[in-house]
Amino acid sequence: MASDADLIGRSLDGDVDAFVEVVGRHEVAVGSYLARRAGRDAAEDLLGEVWVAAFESRRSYDRSYDDARPWLYGVALNRLRRYWRSRPAEDLVADVADLAAGWDPWSAVDLGVDARAVLRSALMRLKPEEREVLRLVAWEDLTAADAARALGMPAGTARRLLSQARTALRDAPGVSALLKDRNSAKERHR
Repeated sequence: MASDADLIGRSLDGDVDAFVEVVGRHEVAVGSYLARRAGRDAAEDLLGEVWVAAFESRRSYDRSYDDARPWLYGVALNRLRRYWRSRPAEDLVADVADLAAGWDPWSAVDLGVDARAVLRSALMRLKPEEREVLRLVAWEDLTAADAARALGMPAGTARRLLSQARTALRDAPGVSALLKDRNSAKERHR
């Protein structure tokens, strides 16, 4: 099977179907990323914009990387930023409140604990660049190096930001109690 880099190279040589294959490989992941960040309705429109922008900028793709997914997340993030800048500020408040709502890694935590509110609060205290790296690693299953590629930063910077985000989350008010409860629940189930 041809790598994404090979397919992008073939598309540059005139094989438009090769780029369609890249789209087919990554449209679910990129679409899910957009939906988590901007909501389902906006994601549908944004996804089309991502593919157009990626096609138009495919000459800038570094073909030394076989996997185009981190590059595509970078294109998607640029489209998201453009989308957010175009929205009235009051429209974004509800979206920001829902960003972390679908991510609940501590499902075993007692139902009486409002883990989502604690996590949302902790995530919103992170620096924006820490949040971006953490989201790409935790939600999109990228490595720190791939997250760095998506964000256009050195890999060491992404690793540092990820470490800072993890430390800040661990030390955030209420999170240590959630972790303690989660670990206690694990011990009870053994």
